[in-house]
Amino acid sequence: MTPVKLVAFDLDGTLADTASDIARAVDTALVALGQHSYGVEQVKDWVGEGLTRFLKRAITGKMDGEPDPMLLEQVRAGFRKAYLDQVCVDSRLYPGALEVLDSLQGRYRIICITNKATEYTGPLLKALDVSHRFELVVCGDTLKVMKPNPAPLLHAAERLGVDPAHCCMVGDSRNDILAAKAAGFRAVAVGYGYHMDDDLQAMGAETELDSLGELLPWLAGLAAGAPSG
Repeated sequence: MTPVKLVAFDLDGTLADTASDIARAVDTALVALGQHSYGVEQVKDWVGEGLTRFLKRAITGKMDGEPDPMLLEQVRAGFRKAYLDQVCVDSRLYPGALEVLDSLQGRYRIICITNKATEYTGPLLKALDVSHRFELVVCGDTLKVMKPNPAPLLHAAERLGVDPAHCCMVGDSRNDILAAKAAGFRAVAVGYGYHMDDDLQAMGAETELDSLGELLPWLAGLAAGAPSG
Protein backbone atom coordinates (compact mmCIF):
# COMPACT_ATOMS: atom_id res chain seq x y z
CA MET A 1 0.00 0.00 0.00
CA THR A 2 1.37 3.43 -0.99
CA PRO A 3 2.48 5.31 2.15
CA VAL A 4 1.33 8.86 2.82
CA LYS A 5 4.16 11.39 3.01
CA LEU A 6 2.24 14.66 2.75
CA VAL A 7 -1.00 15.68 4.46
CA ALA A 8 -2.90 18.71 3.14
CA PHE A 9 -5.61 20.34 5.22
CA ASP A 10 -8.47 22.57 4.15
CA LEU A 11 -8.93 25.55 6.47
CA ASP A 12 -12.52 26.80 6.88
CA GLY A 13 -14.75 24.04 8.20
CA THR A 14 -11.88 21.55 8.53
CA LEU A 15 -9.20 23.00 10.79
CA ALA A 16 -11.19 25.94 12.10
CA ASP A 17 -14.79 26.99 12.63
CA THR A 18 -14.74 30.43 11.02
CA ALA A 19 -18.34 30.90 9.95
CA SER A 20 -19.31 33.35 12.70
CA ASP A 21 -16.65 35.91 11.79
CA ILE A 22 -17.37 35.52 8.07
CA ALA A 23 -21.10 35.96 8.69
CA ARG A 24 -20.54 39.08 10.78
CA ALA A 25 -18.38 40.64 8.07
CA VAL A 26 -20.71 39.96 5.19
CA ASP A 27 -23.80 41.00 7.15
CA THR A 28 -22.06 44.25 8.09
CA ALA A 29 -21.31 44.91 4.43
CA LEU A 30 -24.81 44.04 3.30
CA VAL A 31 -26.67 46.07 5.93
CA ALA A 32 -24.50 49.13 5.21
CA LEU A 33 -25.81 48.99 1.64
CA GLY A 34 -29.42 48.43 2.63
CA GLN A 35 -29.36 44.73 1.83
CA HIS A 36 -30.73 41.76 3.78
CA SER A 37 -28.53 40.09 6.43
CA TYR A 38 -28.49 36.31 6.93
CA GLY A 39 -26.56 35.10 9.97
CA VAL A 40 -24.13 32.30 10.56
CA GLU A 41 -26.24 29.22 9.75
CA GLN A 42 -27.02 30.42 6.24
CA VAL A 43 -23.45 31.52 5.65
CA LYS A 44 -22.20 28.00 6.38
CA ASP A 45 -23.95 26.79 3.21
CA TRP A 46 -22.31 29.44 1.06
CA VAL A 47 -18.60 29.28 1.91
CA GLY A 48 -15.93 27.14 0.28
CA GLU A 49 -15.89 28.23 -3.35
CA GLY A 50 -13.99 31.47 -3.12
CA LEU A 51 -14.95 34.98 -2.07
CA THR A 52 -16.62 36.10 -5.30
CA ARG A 53 -19.04 33.18 -5.39
CA PHE A 54 -19.72 33.59 -1.67
CA LEU A 55 -20.56 37.27 -2.02
CA LYS A 56 -22.80 36.62 -5.02
CA ARG A 57 -24.75 34.12 -2.93
CA ALA A 58 -25.00 36.54 -0.03
CA ILE A 59 -26.30 39.35 -2.23
CA THR A 60 -28.84 37.28 -4.15
CA GLY A 61 -29.70 34.62 -1.58
CA LYS A 62 -29.19 32.01 -4.30
CA MET A 63 -26.44 29.44 -4.82
CA ASP A 64 -25.95 30.50 -8.46
CA GLY A 65 -27.17 34.09 -8.31
CA GLU A 66 -25.61 36.86 -10.38
CA PRO A 67 -25.95 40.30 -8.75
CA ASP A 68 -25.33 43.71 -10.24
CA PRO A 69 -21.54 44.00 -10.75
CA MET A 70 -21.34 47.41 -9.07
CA LEU A 71 -23.20 46.15 -6.02
CA LEU A 72 -20.90 43.14 -5.90
CA GLU A 73 -17.83 45.36 -5.75
CA GLN A 74 -19.39 47.56 -3.07
CA VAL A 75 -20.15 44.51 -0.93
CA ARG A 76 -16.66 43.15 -1.58
CA ALA A 77 -15.11 46.38 -0.29
CA GLY A 78 -17.34 46.41 2.78
CA PHE A 79 -16.64 42.77 3.51
CA ARG A 80 -12.89 43.24 3.14
CA LYS A 81 -12.79 46.04 5.69
CA ALA A 82 -15.10 44.31 8.16
CA TYR A 83 -13.38 40.92 7.92
CA LEU A 84 -9.80 42.21 8.14
CA ASP A 85 -10.83 44.23 11.20
CA GLN A 86 -12.22 41.13 12.94
CA VAL A 87 -10.83 38.07 11.16
CA CYS A 88 -10.52 36.00 14.32
CA VAL A 89 -12.96 37.06 17.04
CA ASP A 90 -15.08 33.92 17.31
CA SER A 91 -13.06 31.67 14.98
CA ARG A 92 -11.57 28.68 16.77
CA LEU A 93 -9.64 25.55 15.85
CA TYR A 94 -11.80 22.45 16.00
CA PRO A 95 -11.17 20.10 18.94
CA GLY A 96 -8.05 18.04 18.35
CA ALA A 97 -6.79 20.14 15.43
CA LEU A 98 -3.77 21.59 17.20
CA GLU A 99 -2.82 18.25 18.72
CA VAL A 100 -3.01 16.56 15.32
CA LEU A 101 -0.88 19.21 13.63
CA ASP A 102 1.73 18.90 16.36
CA SER A 103 1.70 15.10 16.25
CA LEU A 104 2.22 15.07 12.49
CA GLN A 105 5.27 17.32 12.65
CA GLY A 106 8.43 15.53 11.59
CA ARG A 107 6.50 12.50 10.38
CA TYR A 108 4.67 14.02 7.40
CA ARG A 109 4.93 17.12 5.22
CA ILE A 110 2.12 19.35 6.49
CA ILE A 111 0.45 21.95 4.27
CA CYS A 112 -2.76 23.95 4.02
CA ILE A 113 -4.76 24.27 0.80
CA THR A 114 -7.69 26.67 1.06
CA ASN A 115 -9.99 28.55 -1.29
CA LYS A 116 -9.72 31.54 1.06
CA ALA A 117 -7.84 34.52 -0.40
CA THR A 118 -4.27 35.14 0.73
CA GLU A 119 -5.02 38.46 2.45
CA TYR A 120 -7.46 36.73 4.81
CA THR A 121 -5.68 33.40 5.18
CA GLY A 122 -2.41 34.82 6.51
CA PRO A 123 -3.93 36.89 9.34
CA LEU A 124 -6.29 34.07 10.31
CA LEU A 125 -3.56 31.42 10.51
CA LYS A 126 -1.43 33.83 12.53
CA ALA A 127 -4.29 34.61 14.92
CA LEU A 128 -4.94 30.88 15.38
CA ASP A 129 -1.20 30.41 16.04
CA VAL A 130 -0.75 27.72 13.39
CA SER A 131 1.12 29.55 10.60
CA HIS A 132 4.45 28.01 11.52
CA ARG A 133 3.04 24.51 11.45
CA PHE A 134 2.61 24.49 7.66
CA GLU A 135 5.47 24.00 5.24
CA LEU A 136 3.36 25.54 2.49
CA VAL A 137 0.04 27.38 2.27
CA VAL A 138 -1.83 27.47 -1.05
CA CYS A 139 -4.68 29.99 -1.14
CA GLY A 140 -7.62 30.59 -3.44
CA ASP A 141 -5.70 33.25 -5.37
CA THR A 142 -2.32 31.51 -5.48
CA LEU A 143 -3.26 30.15 -8.91
CA LYS A 144 -5.89 31.20 -11.43
CA VAL A 145 -8.10 28.28 -10.33
CA MET A 146 -9.10 26.83 -6.98
CA LYS A 147 -10.58 23.60 -5.60
CA PRO A 148 -12.39 21.52 -6.92
CA ASN A 149 -9.86 22.03 -9.71
CA PRO A 150 -6.92 19.75 -8.84
CA ALA A 151 -4.31 22.36 -9.84
CA PRO A 152 -3.73 23.75 -6.29
CA LEU A 153 -3.05 20.23 -4.99
CA LEU A 154 -0.77 19.34 -7.89
CA HIS A 155 1.02 22.67 -7.49
CA ALA A 156 1.70 21.89 -3.83
CA ALA A 157 2.90 18.35 -4.54
CA GLU A 158 5.25 19.61 -7.26
CA ARG A 159 6.59 22.44 -5.08
CA LEU A 160 7.49 19.98 -2.32
CA GLY A 161 8.63 17.20 -4.63
CA VAL A 162 6.12 14.63 -3.42
CA ASP A 163 4.32 12.28 -5.81
CA PRO A 164 0.53 12.83 -5.61
CA ALA A 165 0.10 9.12 -4.83
CA HIS A 166 1.89 9.82 -1.54
CA CYS A 167 -0.37 12.76 -0.65
CA CYS A 168 -3.59 13.02 1.32
CA MET A 169 -6.19 15.81 1.32
CA VAL A 170 -8.34 16.32 4.42
CA GLY A 171 -11.44 18.46 3.99
CA ASP A 172 -15.07 19.06 4.82
CA SER A 173 -16.55 19.74 1.38
CA ARG A 174 -17.08 18.35 -2.07
CA ASN A 175 -14.43 20.76 -3.36
CA ASP A 176 -11.78 19.04 -1.25
CA ILE A 177 -12.80 15.51 -2.16
CA LEU A 178 -13.26 16.15 -5.89
CA ALA A 179 -9.95 18.00 -6.08
CA ALA A 180 -8.19 15.18 -4.25
CA LYS A 181 -9.58 12.50 -6.51
CA ALA A 182 -8.72 14.46 -9.65
CA ALA A 183 -5.19 15.13 -8.41
CA GLY A 184 -4.49 11.52 -7.44
CA PHE A 185 -4.40 12.35 -3.71
CA ARG A 186 -5.97 10.14 -1.07
CA ALA A 187 -9.19 11.84 0.05
CA VAL A 188 -10.29 12.07 3.69
CA ALA A 189 -13.53 13.77 4.72
CA VAL A 190 -14.51 15.19 8.08
CA GLY A 191 -18.12 14.78 9.13
CA TYR A 192 -18.48 18.29 10.59
CA GLY A 193 -17.85 21.63 8.87
CA TYR A 194 -19.69 23.22 5.96
CA HIS A 195 -20.42 20.37 3.58
CA MET A 196 -24.13 21.11 2.98
CA ASP A 197 -25.05 17.49 3.77
CA ASP A 198 -23.17 16.16 0.74
CA ASP A 199 -22.28 12.47 0.91
CA LEU A 200 -18.53 12.89 0.68
CA GLN A 201 -17.79 9.18 0.76
CA ALA A 202 -20.07 8.71 -2.23
CA MET A 203 -17.92 11.32 -3.97
CA GLY A 204 -14.77 9.33 -3.33
CA ALA A 205 -13.57 9.99 0.22
CA GLU A 206 -11.86 6.88 1.59
CA THR A 207 -13.10 7.57 5.09
CA GLU A 208 -15.06 10.17 7.05
CA LEU A 209 -13.73 11.29 10.41
CA ASP A 210 -15.92 12.45 13.27
CA SER A 211 -12.99 14.47 14.60
CA LEU A 212 -9.46 15.28 13.47
CA GLY A 213 -8.14 13.12 16.31
CA GLU A 214 -9.17 10.10 14.24
CA LEU A 215 -6.75 11.05 11.47
CA LEU A 216 -3.67 9.74 13.27
CA PRO A 217 -5.00 6.18 13.75
CA TRP A 218 -6.17 6.16 10.12
CA LEU A 219 -2.74 7.17 8.87
CA ALA A 220 -1.12 4.65 11.20
CA GLY A 221 -3.36 1.97 9.73
CA LEU A 222 -2.22 2.84 6.24
CA ALA A 223 1.41 2.72 7.31
CA ALA A 224 0.85 -0.71 8.78
CA GLY A 225 -0.86 -1.93 5.61
CA ALA A 226 -4.30 -2.08 7.19
CA PRO A 227 -7.38 -1.60 4.94
CA SER A 228 -8.50 2.01 4.71
CA GLY A 229 -12.01 3.18 5.47
